[in-house]
Amino acid sequence: QVQVAESGGGLVQPGGSMRLSCAASGSQFFRMGWFRQAPGTPGNQRELVAVITTEGTTNYGRSVKGRFIISRDNAENTMYLQMTSLQPEDTAIYYCNVVTWGRSSYWGKGTLVTVSS
Repeated sequence: QVQVAESGGGLVQPGGSMRLSCAASGSQFFRMGWFRQAPGTPGNQRELVAVITTEGTTNYGRSVKGRFIISRDNAENTMYLQMTSLQPEDTAIYYCNVVTWGRSSYWGKGTLVTVSS
């Protein structure tokens, strides 16, 4: 059974930094990634933050490119998101998503990041 759990959210001031972690278990994952949903966004409209493959290929959302860095530890099935120069518009629930080699997709419950003074 695949399990996905995020950690590391909270309150940070504008211009600050924060690191999120995602631990996954129950399978091997060819792709791991972060998506976010801002407060008040209807339905399940989640914005791409960053994704990373087993080989280390990355892709970033336009709004975070140059400020956020995604990384992963394949041996531990753990993924990280280092966020810098955070702005109020980065406030959102951040979700970890993992995709198995069989192309099954799983989501964590999310962790709230609030950027405010």
